[in-house]
Amino acid sequence: MKIEFNHDLVEFTPESKDEAAALQKLWDVVLDCNRQNLKLVPVGEFQLGKSTLARFHVEE
Repeated sequence: MKIEFNHDLVEFTPESKDEAAALQKLWDVVLDCNRQNLKLVPVGEFQLGKSTLARFHVEE
């Protein structure tokens, strides 16, 4: 997955069909046209070289 930053905008570009499907699932969970949109809140920490993943909690 390619992630690019442009000031306060973050763009995710899937680089495979599996990543595209995962991004679609994330989009569907976070954005719901019939309800309040949800947000991703960081859990724990991510440090390059020490962490293998970044974890987020989905909350209202």
